[in-house]
Amino acid sequence: MRVGAARAVAVDWVRERARRDPSVQGAFFSGSTVGLPDEAVLPVSSDVDVLLVRDGPGVKLGKFRHRGVLLEVSEVSWADLGTPEDVLGSWVFAPMFRTDTVIVDPTGRLGAVRERVSACYADPVWVRRRCAGVLRRVESGLAGLVDAGPLHEQVLAWIFPTSVLALLPVVAAGWDPTVRRRYVRAREALTACGFGARYPQLLASLDGGGVGPGRVREHLAALAVTFDEAARVARTGFAFSADVTAVGRPVVVDGGAELVAAGAHREAMFWVVVTFARCHAILAVDAPERERVLRPAFEAAVADLGVGSAALRRGRSAAVLGSLPGWAAVADAVVSRGVAG
Repeated sequence: MRVGAARAVAVDWVRERARRDPSVQGAFFSGSTVGLPDEAVLPVSSDVDVLLVRDGPGVKLGKFRHRGVLLEVSEVSWADLGTPEDVLGSWVFAPMFRTDTVIVDPTGRLGAVRERVSACYADPVWVRRRCAGVLRRVESGLAGLVDAGPLHEQVLAWIFPTSVLALLPVVAAGWDPTVRRRYVRAREALTACGFGARYPQLLASLDGGGVGPGRVREHLAALAVTFDEAARVARTGFAFSADVTAVGRPVVVDGGAELVAAGAHREAMFWVVVTFARCHAILAVDAPERERVLRPAFEAAVADLGVGSAALRRGRSAAVLGSLPGWAAVADAVVSRGVAG
């Protein structure tokens, strides 16, 4: 299916939802389809992300199929978005408004945000502000690591702030960040901006040098088993529960296989380990005996990143924190070249 056709399906769902639910005060596209041309092919492993806006706290409605398209719908509040200037300075929200992503806007507030962001998105002042936010997120996340608790909690606390560093060159270049493919996107951005030689250091901050594609395929096969078990037994709600369901399986398993087939096996390990950890968070609560049985496969994947112990994770985190001034300089150089737009 083409991206344009998939977006049309999403628009149809949103408009029907808004017609039935007056508390929906706006909606817009987010995620990997933002900025893609209508004629681009939507991969089987990709979904169409939509954010609904309400007054109150947002929730994640989850992944589901509508007229053959995998949608992922979450909610945000106006407080989450803030003012148009808040959005413009946010590395999370600004990329969603640099093009016309608004689906419904009965109040006109999303239109005002879109107008402000699109007019000033590439302004170096705002690009640097977004880059500073990325660096703060890495620093605060890694500085607050704890060594206690189950392995899945410790790994998630380490891997997400570590991986946010991969978004820095993407944000500096004015490109749209992605989640699962963030390292691939970082490589593309660094190469396009003349800093491709820095990418091996960035990737090594995740995996310490990595393993071969055959080993990654083994981890992906083990993950598929763990994923199916977690999706089968899941009863307790987690923020990420929508990602560990049968309908979401192609995004994880097929998406990982696509990355390996494309030669991005090391990059694929980011989402493999994230999903392993999330599955074990579910299993630890809803099927603890199965969690213990399946844990060795998760431990093996973590070990292949070179962070199998709390001490190793602390050491890797310290190295990343020490590298931040150098990465800030790279980002500043990218911004100075005026790549954003």
